Formats: sequence, structure tokens, C-alpha cells
Amino acid sequence: MRALVISCVALGAFVAALMFGVPDSRAQRDVQALAPEEAQAELTRATRESQRAEARATRFAREAENATEAADKTAREAAAVAAQIQASEAAMSVARARYSLAQSDRAALSARLAERQQPLVRLMGALQTSSRRPLALSALQPGSLKDLVYVRAVLDSAVPEIRQRTSALRSELDEGRRLEASAAQALESLRMSEQELQKRRAELAAIETRQRLASREARSSAAREGERALALAEEARDLDGLIDAIDEAAGLRRELAALPGPIMRPRDISAGSGSEVEPSPTPSSSPTSSRLARFQLPVQGRTVAGFGELRDSGLRSTGLSLAPQPNAQVVAPSSGRIAFAGPYRGFGRIVIIEHPGGWTSLVTGLARVNAEVGDEVIVGAPLGVAGDKGEPLTIELRREGEPVNPLNYLG
Repeated sequence: MRALVISCVALGAFVAALMFGVPDSRAQRDVQALAPEEAQAELTRATRESQRAEARATRFAREAENATEAADKTAREAAAVAAQIQASEAAMSVARARYSLAQSDRAALSARLAERQQPLVRLMGALQTSSRRPLALSALQPGSLKDLVYVRAVLDSAVPEIRQRTSALRSELDEGRRLEASAAQALESLRMSEQELQKRRAELAAIETRQRLASREARSSAAREGERALALAEEARDLDGLIDAIDEAAGLRRELAALPGPIMRPRDISAGSGSEVEPSPTPSSSPTSSRLARFQLPVQGRTVAGFGELRDSGLRSTGLSLAPQPNAQVVAPSSGRIAFAGPYRGFGRIVIIEHPGGWTSLVTGLARVNAEVGDEVIVGAPLGVAGDKGEPLTIELRREGEPVNPLNYLG
């Protein structure tokens, strides 16, 4: 019986340790607890985004290797590193979701063990009291010998049941150990992803510095374009008016670009108009020219407001709002030309990109913008970073000034 008492005491101590746990580390306190359904949805989303970001990083790296011009090569290297940053961010979201799921399972297991602990505590008390009473003392006390016989008889029938229940309890405790190991592994994965993220950000900063030094000679024209963009922002009534003005300027540039080229001088002027060379053909507007090239969301995160959703103002949303990680990497959703970059009236820092074929994209809510007006960017090129508190970031996509659902154009 003494061995049974010791076994029950040890089992109860482990149950208590599993229920109350150990003090949380700093990494554990930084992980926000999610409901099981939310954690599972976050795990699915982050896993999918991690795979896509890894695929983009591989593609951009391959394109950088095949690039012949230095500027194009550097641009694709920057896009590859930005994609690797987004992959690290998604891996951190995966680790947080797995840790949250492990903690939820652990809490449910602790609740089940709490129900089983009360009978175990009473049983341990009775067994300890009985084990401490010597048999000779029990024989001298009036009535105690009779009670001892009853206790022994009860124990003979109860011990098999106790062993059966403690065996089931031990399997629950093994599950608890597995959950603890899973949570520890998720925290270690989170720590490694954070280190990888810092490394990639430093690499991207070096590439961006190299790009700025290489394009310093062209900054005079870019400064003039920036001044024109700021003038448009001052004249516009609101953000929609600013986009309309930029679309109008972009349409004018397209019309000018579509004008016929200069007529070449004929070899023989005396030959008259019959020998004149035909003017340069205008660029053909093929059906594919109006299609949006490769398109992706500028940042990874949970959707907080969908396209067409009714806002607090009573108006329908004309874009897609995402909740990114703090300081998340923001990239160009498609290739094009930066038409505006900077702060704008309550929208934080925004970036407007003109894309070929009459397409325009708008990204709002950035904390920092690295692009400048007039820059030609490729899809996936780094634009800046999101806020340090996970503030929502919005992407709008417009075709000839009309808002369209960005999700319909994801490649």
C-alpha cells in the first residue's frame, strides 16, 4: 500500500505541475493568445502565404541571375529579398498559431485533469492516513481493528480500479508532455524566424542603399516629378480626386506616347512626296495591352475589410484592408511607375502606382515609404513597411478610374 501511496502522490504532483505550468518566458508573453478557430484559420492562411512567398523569392532570384543589365538585376535581387522577408513573416505567423493551438489544447487538458484531481486528492489523504497508522496501534484502539479490516477489504476491491484510472490518467499526462514539447518547438521556430527576418532586412537595406547611389544622377528629373505630384495632392479635394488627377496625367502621357514618330527626310528631296518614307507606326493596342500584368497583394495579413463591404461612414469599401504584422514588408502589387509617394490627409503614407493599360493601384497606411515619384518598379519591389502596431493597410485597384476587386486579379 505504501508503494501505491507514493505513486499517487507523485502522480498528483505532476498533475498539479501540468495544470499550473511554469512561469512564462518573454517569448511566450509576446505571443498573443487566439481562439482555437482563429488560430487554425491563421495557421492555414500563414502556411499558404509562406509557400507563395518562397515561390516568389525563388522566381525573382532566378530572374536576377538571368538579368543582363545591372539595374534590372539589382531590382530583381531586391524583390527576391523582399519576398524572403515576407516568407519569414509568414513563418512567424505559423509559429504563433501553432503555439496558440498547443496552449488551447493544454488548457483543455488541464480542465479535464482538474475534474479528476479532486477524487485523487481525497484518495491520497485517506491512503496516507492509513499508511501512517501502525498495525499494532490499530489493534490496541477500541473498534479500530474492525475499521482496519473494513479498510483493507475496501482497498482490495478499490486498488484495481485505482490502477485502471491512473493508467488512463498517465496517458493524458503523456499527451500533456507532447503538447508542452509542441509549444516549445513553436517558440523555437518563432525565435529562428525572427533572426532570419533581421538578417533579410539588413540585406534589403544594403541593396536599397546601392540602388540610391546608382540612381543619384537621375534624381533631378525625379525631384521635378515629385514637386508636380505634391502640387496635385494640394489641389485635390480628397484621395479620389488625387487619383483622378493622376489618372488624367497618365492618360495624357499615353496619348503623347502614341503619337506618330517624326517623318524621316527622303533621300532625294526632288523626288517629291511619292518617295517619302512612311511615318513610324504607332504602337498597336493589342488585346493584351489592357490586361493587368502579374499582380499580388502588397502585404501579408488577415483580411479585416473586403471589397464592397459597408464602412462606418455608410459608403462601400473600394479596396481591401489587411491586418499585417508590425513593421511588415510592403511591396509593389504590380509593375509600373510611382505616381505619388508620401503622406496624405489622414491616410498615413500612401503610394500610387500607374500600371500599363490604364490600371492604377493605391496602397495606404504605410509607416515608411522607400520609393520615390518617377521610379519604375517591378512587381514585388519593396515599397516600404507597415506600422509598428499592426495598423491596417489598404490596397485599391482601379481600371480607367473605376475600382475593381483586387482578389479577382491575383496571379
